[in-house]
Formats: sequence, structure tokens, C-alpha cells
Amino acid sequence: MIARIVLMMAVLTVLGTTGNAQMKSGSDVDVDEKLGQTVALDVPLVDENGSEITLRALVDRPTILIFNYFRCPGICPILLSSVVNVVNEMSLEPGRDYRVVAVSFDPTDTAEMARQKKANYLNMMRRPFPPDAWRFLTGSARNTKAVADSAGFNYRKQSEDMFMHPGVIMVLTHQGILSRYIYGSSYQPAEVVMAIQEAEAGQVRPTISKVLSFCYSYDPEGRRYVFSVTRFFGAAVLALVAVFLVFVVFRKKKKEVQ
Repeated sequence: MIARIVLMMAVLTVLGTTGNAQMKSGSDVDVDEKLGQTVALDVPLVDENGSEITLRALVDRPTILIFNYFRCPGICPILLSSVVNVVNEMSLEPGRDYRVVAVSFDPTDTAEMARQKKANYLNMMRRPFPPDAWRFLTGSARNTKAVADSAGFNYRKQSEDMFMHPGVIMVLTHQGILSRYIYGSSYQPAEVVMAIQEAEAGQVRPTISKVLSFCYSYDPEGRRYVFSVTRFFGAAVLALVAVFLVFVVFRKKKKEVQ
């Protein structure tokens, strides 16, 4: 009975601490899923060549939509590299079966920066990849936020050159309808292939899993990742409970033997 009570207290402690951490760190930095709705297709943006363009001109087939910013020292480069890895593994043909569009929500990002980022990631491809199959877009704060809001992607400026934002990619149908959200910073080729095929068929599928990590958070002043005390405390409590349960079971068996 004591073991059960301690275990229940530990679970409540972990849920409380991680819940508070989530509310404190990201109540306004999350994804408000808008499955079945159309993203803002006619908002003017700027492509990597410095020309004005809209998503309507690009989304003519299933499209992987990514929101990021070019100076991001955290999840953005990991996410984009993961997309490269997925593209390298997929049997689908880029440019024919799907395209990729990355939109920067940092208004200080320029077309020149977009062009450099595009070149960097295309150089990481191990397969033929048409340059027009992956576009890097920028825009004014108002316009990029309008596009992000239409997709339910919420972010917050943390400092002069730092943003807090979730890690997620979205898959659109050829009509610009949000078909699937895939969370995290690494993706499975099979899952992305399925999402693209469903988007091709005009299907909208609910999210399979939504996992947000709160173990580490970025410290914009120190420019480093810092450990979350609340999550560590919760894990420590669970470890202590496990040790206590082992002790109780061992003691009980020892008495039975005697």
C-alpha cells in the first residue's frame, strides 16, 4: 500500500512539474492544428532570387511546408537536415511527386541568405534534385506571420535575433489544404511518403503523435542549451520510486523464505 501511494505521488509530481514547464515555456509557442483548412496562398513573399512570389504559384502538387529562420542555432538546421535525409531515402521523385517550401518568419532574413541556405542543403542531396523542387522564402514580418498563422504555427521572438518555435513539418495537398502535421526534428521516410501519398489523394489525416520535448531549452543570452530542473526532478523521483519498489519486493520475498 505504501509503495502504491509513493508511486502515485511520484506520477503526480512528474505530471505537475512537466505540465508547469510546458505552460511556462510554451503556452504561446505551439501548433494550433488547422487540418482540412487552406493556408494563406496569396500572401506576397520573396523567393531566393529576390522575386515576389506566393504559395499559390508553388503549391501545385503535394508540398512539405517548413517554417524556420536562417540564423536559428537550435532545431532549424537539425530539422532541415532531417528533411534532406528523408528525401535521400524516399522513392518518390522530388519536383514530380512533391516539392518542399521553407518559409522564414524572421523579417531580417534576406533573399541572399535564402539562396545560400538553399545551396547548402541541395549540396547535401545524394540524389538528383531539381532546384525548383525546394524553395526558400522570406518576407515581411506581417506577411510571414499571416502565412504561419494560417497553418497554426505559433512562434515568439525571444530576443533581438532569437525566436522560440515548435519543431514540425506540414504536408499540403495540391490545393494548399493542410493534410498532415508531423512533429519533431527527425522524420521517418515511410511516414513522410504516406503523408505525401495521402495529400495527393486529397486526404486529411489526424496527427499520429505529437511529442514536444521539454528536457532542454535554449538560453538565448548564453547561446547554449540548459538543463530543465523540473524535468530532472521528475525523473529523479521516478528513479527513487523504482529503487523503493525493488527494496519492498526484495524484503517481502526474504520474509517469505524465512
